[in-house]
Amino acid sequence: MPITLNENLPAYRILSDEGVMVMSPGRAAMQDIRPLRIGLLNLMPRKIQTENQFARLIGATPLQIDFQLIRMSDHHSRNTAADHMKSFYRPFREVEATGEKFDGLVITGAPIELLDFDQVTYWDELTRVFDWTQSHVHSTFGVCWGGMAMAWHFHGLEKHALEHKAFGCFRHQNLAPASPYLRGFSDDVLVPVSRWTEIRQPDVDARPALRTLLASPDAGPCLLEDPCHRALYVFNHFEYDSTTLKDEYDRDVLAGKAINIPRNYYPEDDPSRPPANRWRSHAHLLYGNWINEIYQTTWYDMDQIGTPVAESR
Repeated sequence: MPITLNENLPAYRILSDEGVMVMSPGRAAMQDIRPLRIGLLNLMPRKIQTENQFARLIGATPLQIDFQLIRMSDHHSRNTAADHMKSFYRPFREVEATGEKFDGLVITGAPIELLDFDQVTYWDELTRVFDWTQSHVHSTFGVCWGGMAMAWHFHGLEKHALEHKAFGCFRHQNLAPASPYLRGFSDDVLVPVSRWTEIRQPDVDARPALRTLLASPDAGPCLLEDPCHRALYVFNHFEYDSTTLKDEYDRDVLAGKAINIPRNYYPEDDPSRPPANRWRSHAHLLYGNWINEIYQTTWYDMDQIGTPVAESR
């Protein structure tokens, strides 16, 4: 089954050309099933690129997905056309006021990780989003800075600044092969990493409510499960395109910034050679497993979302 997207959204054409099944809202309304309602709270500056990355993964399941784009209410993007934002995004304030509910919500990262959380201009509204998920979202997926922010809000889990940017593709160990979120995962997983901060395993271990599912000896914890808040936190970037790290590297080189060649990314560490995508299959597994867990446990009656998990149905 396809993902439902506005046919004017750039992702509609891009994913169609890639062979991903997409459907317009009008066509979806003709089908007598309830699609899963998944929101994307997009905090990244390059909105369209991020939309495509997550829609590609979320739309690769056999279920129909109603994909909704959300932004912070008073924070205006300087990197995405105002017409695009007006046409396809709704401010969280509006979503909150309607009382609508979601089966799943992805909260992206943002390039503000070296700021203290309370220095972020939209922090107060974002903490409202986190609390709102507990009554209006069945399962939340915090990504990179978004995951760090959620873990700080709910558990006081600190992020620590790094002396050098963690940048490249890092090997991660599968620490919970029986987890439904890691179904089909290899024991050893390559994941793109691009961040100036880290979460430390001893800090996670001091919080029994959190469980580490994936971790790297070089890049630290990658994927945490937070069952009490029906959430996952991933600090690295399964969603990245093949050239995302290259684009970041080329941008910084062009700007004259000090930047290391992304580790274990280019063949023989040669930036003149095209990089190979070696994480795509695990990216689809992770998001497919998340969608499947939502499908298996969410309420058919969306008004029930936010009440105890639908295990007694």
